Amino acid sequence: MTRYDLCLAWNWEYDADFVAILEAALSARRLSLWQVTPSNIGPALDMLRAGEASFFSFLDRASEAVPLFLPLVEWAAAKGVFEINPHERAVHAVNKASMHLEFIAAGIQTPYTIILSPYDQEPSLLPPDLKRLGDKFIVKPAHGGGGEGVVLEVSTFGQVLEARRAHPQDYYLLQAHVSPVRLAGRPAWFRVIFSAGKVYPFWWDVDSHVYVPVRKEEEELHGLEPIVSTTLTIARICGLGLFSTEIALTESGLFVAVDYVNNPIDLRLQSVAADGVPDNSVRDIAAGLADLIMRHQSEPKT
Repeated sequence: MTRYDLCLAWNWEYDADFVAILEAALSARRLSLWQVTPSNIGPALDMLRAGEASFFSFLDRASEAVPLFLPLVEWAAAKGVFEINPHERAVHAVNKASMHLEFIAAGIQTPYTIILSPYDQEPSLLPPDLKRLGDKFIVKPAHGGGGEGVVLEVSTFGQVLEARRAHPQDYYLLQAHVSPVRLAGRPAWFRVIFSAGKVYPFWWDVDSHVYVPVRKEEEELHGLEPIVSTTLTIARICGLGLFSTEIALTESGLFVAVDYVNNPIDLRLQSVAADGVPDNSVRDIAAGLADLIMRHQSEPKT
């Protein structure tokens, strides 16, 4: 039997650079990588079922988009392998309605939000009090990433009812816009990556999506330490080893989680795509994941 240290399920063509960097980080630690993609998922499942292959740890970056990978996810769960992003937790974490309530319970600041039941459950709704949402607010389904189903400039309940029909089985969030304070000439809006216990905060332009790492001296100068502590709390809540979130600092000094948990995350290189993650950060993330696998390999088994 061939036993791999990490099985990586991936399907997005733009993941190729990250996969190559991760493979190099694993190889430097004498750890092996099994890449399972749409081109070999069938044979891979056959090998697992026949006992010809297995793996110690697992990172799933495919099953959300390609259900063909779900048997691989189920195999990993049944065998009790170390999952960097356990599937059940990943499914729960991308539910914005659930995360909103759990964030509030944990003391994390969130935008003022009204949660509406799915259209299929309750086609007719009495209009809630929308005043606290402001003149323009955001409507988004509880599930989905990349802005899918999100309507940004909503002002009437009629628009809300229309938006609910796009994803009739999903809960909907009505959220107030959050305006960040400006620090050193730029909006204090941050995209933050959490990976293997480490927090990577970036200044993030909501229009261009360009990442700029937050330097230590900037963190100290502007009092940005709560970005790290808030992200660590989010990691404890969601239970994922690799995800991103977004946090804004408001004029009143509040650090507000404006986008809760994103998984899988975009790890394109900035040297290849203008809105990619800085190359050095991606290399550090890959090294951290490799070290995480090594630590779990060395832990005594019970």
